[in-house]
Amino acid sequence: MELRAGQVAVVTGAASGIGLAMARRFAAEGLKVVLADVEGTALDKAAADLRAEGADVHARVVDVGVREQVLELAESAYEVYGAVHVLCNNAGVGSGAEGRMWEHEPNDWQWAFAVNVWGVFHGIQAFVPRMIKSGQPGHVVNTSSADGGIAPLPTASVYAVTKAAVVTMTESLYAHLKAEHARVGASVLFPGPHMLRTGLWESHRNRPARYAKQRPRKTPYRSLDQWEAAMRAAGKEVRFTPVEEVAGLVVDGIRADRFWLLPASDHSDALIRARAHSMLDRANPSYLESFILD
Repeated sequence: MELRAGQVAVVTGAASGIGLAMARRFAAEGLKVVLADVEGTALDKAAADLRAEGADVHARVVDVGVREQVLELAESAYEVYGAVHVLCNNAGVGSGAEGRMWEHEPNDWQWAFAVNVWGVFHGIQAFVPRMIKSGQPGHVVNTSSADGGIAPLPTASVYAVTKAAVVTMTESLYAHLKAEHARVGASVLFPGPHMLRTGLWESHRNRPARYAKQRPRKTPYRSLDQWEAAMRAAGKEVRFTPVEEVAGLVVDGIRADRFWLLPASDHSDALIRARAHSMLDRANPSYLESFILD
């Protein structure tokens, strides 16, 4: 798909991190941007900063886990700009689940699925039919994670399960768009290859009361900064991928109509091969033993 000035991009989870980096990159390409985020104060600042840089911005507070709010986002975007060409279903949360899977609180699963899975589905249903009907070129980018889409991360199993679901959902979307001969493409994004400075570690700050935790968390790390400091104090290397690189990967992928937005990484490639060989050989998933499960 050719990205041109005047087109419209919708980004959820756009007030910070990857979402804001994507919105800023789209604006730099001359696109109008629709920002959606559950955190109103951060959203207002993001919108103001982008406008100060010359961007044409429409911002709306949205909980993507609530279907009606995503439908209203679509109505608002089309009312303001008349079209949507790029949709980035990027909003996501870390559930805060701890311990073994059978010890998890149901609310951890319900919240993570509401945002990470239902949020993507709501975005697809709210925007894609209109994007197809317009007859104009378009593209949908759904944000997954190496933790679920490449190899499951047992220490963050709820998050990993939801992100694996995003991969399969996007594969299905791609096939359905092809069957319709639509001018709309689809991609699944794996941010990386290293960790990113995003608000995912502090997802609890926006946790709705309806999904409240019943037990206090045990982790000593309430933020990414705390975790990073502990790792460095223990002599462990911590590497980060700038969110701007992820945004560049997205823009390049849309232009190339590339489905797998997966940055080059020897580690990820090795896990992909190990998982595939395990399935083809009908062998037990020994690659999971490389993760610390204690």
